[in-house]
Amino acid sequence: QVQLVESGGGLVQAGGSLRLSCAASGRTFSRYRMGWFRQAPGQEREFVAAISSSGGRTYYADSVKGRFTISRDDFKNTVYLQMNSLKPEDTALYYCAAQYSAYDISGPGTYDYWGQGTQVTVSS
Repeated sequence: QVQLVESGGGLVQAGGSLRLSCAASGRTFSRYRMGWFRQAPGQEREFVAAISSSGGRTYYADSVKGRFTISRDDFKNTVYLQMNSLKPEDTALYYCAAQYSAYDISGPGTYDYWGQGTQVTVSS
């Protein structure tokens, strides 16, 4: 069982930065691939980024590549999403998720645990 709690969301102007954090409970955090997803009103939940259990591999949606960086600190049981050069279209509720084992890293249905989300709003 893994419990996830996101933080760090807020209101920022276009071009600004935010860093999201996701704190995980449980001693098996290091075994999980971790991902970030987002969902805007009226839209489906979409993949943003993921990081392997070892931290050695990262994956990004094309829409955020070069602007967002995912990282993890297994000593702190925390995964981060550094978001730079934010755009109004990045506005969404951002979720952290944990995946134990799956080939599909971008499908929401393949993740085992989810946080409650943190709101990111980017003004133009």
